[in-house]
Amino acid sequence: MNTAAKRRQLEQRRQRVRNRIMGTAERPRLNVFRSSAHIYAQIINDIDGKTLAAASSLDKSLRASLKSTGSIEAAKAVGKLIAERGKTAKVGAVVFDRGGRMYHGRIKALADASREGGLQF
Repeated sequence: MNTAAKRRQLEQRRQRVRNRIMGTAERPRLNVFRSSAHIYAQIINDIDGKTLAAASSLDKSLRASLKSTGSIEAAKAVGKLIAERGKTAKVGAVVFDRGGRMYHGRIKALADASREGGLQF
């Protein structure tokens, strides 16, 4: 399978998930995007169309302490940071949106770290 076909399948999975998952004021959506070099997380209220909290491996507070921004350790650090920022925004429970990716590796590390930080999903 070539790269274009893989990208198309990922986009189809992403759209299928987004049609089913909706973030509300009570349970906003925890969206995760991963690239080869970085990982990003946002807590989004889809009804209002607002981002309540965001964290990524590009944050200045994390870059100094991370050896690599595309590693599992970076994903754990981003998970802890998004949980802290979510608590600051008074978010306790979220709906997890893994962006069409499999639940393993960096996605799982971010989810586990955010659960340890206090987010419920």
